Amino acid sequence: MTGLDRRPAAATEATLPRGPLAGFAAGSLGMGVWVTVPGLLLLYFLTDVLAVGPWLAGLALLLPKVADVLLHPWVGHRADVEQTRRGDRRRLLLLGCALPVAFAALFAVPGGLTGAPAAAWVAVFFVAGNLLFAAYQVPYLATPADLRIGYHERTRLMAFRMVVLTLGILVSGLLAPLLTGGDAATRAGYQRMGVVLAVGMLAAMLVGVAGIARLRGSAAATACAGHGGWRALRTALRDRQFRWLVAAYLAMSTTTHLVLAGVPYYAEYELRAPGLTTVLVAAFVAPALLVTPLWLVLARRIGKQRALLGAQGAFAAGSLVLAVGRPAGLPVLIGAVAVLGVAFAGMQLLPFSMLPDVIGAAGAAGAGTYTGVWTATEATGAALGPYAYALCLTVGGFVASTAGHTPVQPDAALAAVRYGFGLLPAAAMLAALLLQRRYTLDATARAGS
Repeated sequence: MTGLDRRPAAATEATLPRGPLAGFAAGSLGMGVWVTVPGLLLLYFLTDVLAVGPWLAGLALLLPKVADVLLHPWVGHRADVEQTRRGDRRRLLLLGCALPVAFAALFAVPGGLTGAPAAAWVAVFFVAGNLLFAAYQVPYLATPADLRIGYHERTRLMAFRMVVLTLGILVSGLLAPLLTGGDAATRAGYQRMGVVLAVGMLAAMLVGVAGIARLRGSAAATACAGHGGWRALRTALRDRQFRWLVAAYLAMSTTTHLVLAGVPYYAEYELRAPGLTTVLVAAFVAPALLVTPLWLVLARRIGKQRALLGAQGAFAAGSLVLAVGRPAGLPVLIGAVAVLGVAFAGMQLLPFSMLPDVIGAAGAAGAGTYTGVWTATEATGAALGPYAYALCLTVGGFVASTAGHTPVQPDAALAAVRYGFGLLPAAAMLAALLLQRRYTLDATARAGS
């Protein structure tokens, strides 16, 4: 069955207990560190600390993500095999708990390496980290589809996750620049930051594993048909609703990671105050802690699809304000970033709660494979965003440097910093909105819940 002819399997609208929900959501604290810190600091770390040219730095971040296109669906297949054979996906989750080791190594570049050798070091550990992240993220995000819960309870489950993920993004986004040394960041500072945050990641991810086990004890698990591999992958890729949702999410993921990568550059070269990096990160992330419950209420009233289209439109509008730069005034620019943050909360909650709706409408078989394709899309966007910003810097003639040296940037590079942070995200988010309009399952899923 495809399109509007599909009806989700009758789901018992079980109300999940808060304790297991909180335990499940805790896993997102650790995931939030990996999602945020490399996206926020890795491009800047390469160009302004390790003297890697922007084109090579962008390539070092993009190529490791190319492997994710194959790795994530394969991990999803393995997750389905584990679910069929063992009744859970616990072994993959525990394997993924090695992610903090790769995270710490990512920023522990030996002191003698700069330029291309330093880029190679980062690329190798980025590949390892992405694989371990997939081992945790894919079975983690398959959990809502594994449980016999309905349309609104899926949104509630992901709202818990979104609040905690936002907290992880906010805390790591604020702490990471401070731990590196702030305006006087050094190699040693980046290494210290990697170790400190890795310890917190490990603790949170282990709590998440225990929380998933408690959730599965609170709500009956759906039966898994057990097919995987190319058959399940073909099923997912032929799913029209899934294709439109994934395409829109790729554009959203690319846009948000582009903005995240551009924050340190916008603060230093457009606002002329590197210390404002933490302020902009806070303005982008903090609103989600307050507005996620409001997005949940809005989704209940008008549906997830219409709410998501509103979030995408708001993000595009806020981005256009940022393209104005300093003449708009600092309060206006911070306010525009806050608008992006409000929209970002909706774009994290709603697509992730729509994914299990699609899986449920397809019969729930191969949930891991569907989720693997989804997380591969997210990883691709996480690579394309910084790469697109790096290309903007390259076109503008941005001059790379080592820590402690601040070269004079040409006017074209300064314009690239500003327009790459404003106009490019607005255009990409408009593309996401147009793709999202092609998704038509929401009304059917809502009526059948």
